[in-house]
Amino acid sequence: MDFQGRRERLAAALEQQAIDLLFSPPSGDLEYLTGFPRRNASFGNFEYAHQWTAGAFLRPGREPLFVVPRGFAAFNLPRGVEGELVEVDYLDDPVERLRSALDRLGGARRVAISARTWGSTTLELQAALPEASFVNADATLNALRRIKDSDEIAALAQASRIADAVMAELVGRVAAGVTELELASEVDFQLRRLGARTPAFDTGAYAMGPHVEGRDASSRVSARPLARGDAVSFDFGGVVEGYCSDFGRTVYVGEPDEEFVSCHAIVVAAEAAGIAAAVPGATAAAVDRATRAVIEDAGYGTWYRHRTGHCIGLDTHERPFLSIEDTTPLEPGMTFTIEPSILWPGRLGVRVEDLLVLEQDGCRNLNAFHHDLLATG
Repeated sequence: MDFQGRRERLAAALEQQAIDLLFSPPSGDLEYLTGFPRRNASFGNFEYAHQWTAGAFLRPGREPLFVVPRGFAAFNLPRGVEGELVEVDYLDDPVERLRSALDRLGGARRVAISARTWGSTTLELQAALPEASFVNADATLNALRRIKDSDEIAALAQASRIADAVMAELVGRVAAGVTELELASEVDFQLRRLGARTPAFDTGAYAMGPHVEGRDASSRVSARPLARGDAVSFDFGGVVEGYCSDFGRTVYVGEPDEEFVSCHAIVVAAEAAGIAAAVPGATAAAVDRATRAVIEDAGYGTWYRHRTGHCIGLDTHERPFLSIEDTTPLEPGMTFTIEPSILWPGRLGVRVEDLLVLEQDGCRNLNAFHHDLLATG
């Protein structure tokens, strides 16, 4: 990954906005700019002494200055970090070490803060730089990150190939008596077995149908055994070189009834309409409208209850969103999902999802898994 080139583009953007310093904690932003690694996702915080200091300062014209608490470094940076470093040891005064870092940089008058920065970090930075103004760096960083280069697209393509392979492995395991939990656990195992660093997000393997009461897509996995007449929607992805895939298909348990067959065809057609609408210059909202219109015209609009998709990269959900409120024009190099569904609690559920890259002449699907109706027979 061309971290130096990314930082040069960042420096130009900061100088244009009269921003002389940017701070980012360990995050997709910092990994994008420096390669600084993130630990695998977990439920809740993994925190060490003085964790709020962790991150890096980036100033146009100089290399990044990393601030690394000792405990964090021991478990996340076993080979250290390349670049200028301020280390915060267990018995250090963290405020003094932060100010030492700022002294090395010569202070700042206008500071940009990555959106995922802890509140405690921001407050300490404001106290250390009382004359400075602070701005949200999110728009600046997103403008850089939303257009993927060939190395990024290659990582996303590999993560998508892994998702395809996992789905091929899973289809034959869907059967009456198998639990959603068993299927979701198998997804996570196969992702790791096939080369993903970690699942990109919490895996979904949720059944809907006439035998499933009180269930919607907010409950992504349960210990309930599948029964004939259920349709299991899968939603999962893996991480390759920090980049996330996001993929979905639905498998019917038994012989599909007429309405499910019809709804599956509607959802596949809706995805195709969204893909056709996603061309350079079209807005994200226009893609959402094109996708949604197919389901609404078929009479199921009430049960298409979410946005059409989202950009994706180092984070699973990145802006712009393929959603009615987002009027961002699409550009070549953007990567995003299109993921329509009909989710009708107590009746049926079906969804498909693929990861696409926008090119000059339209979308290229990074997933190769087919869109035929899947059923256990």
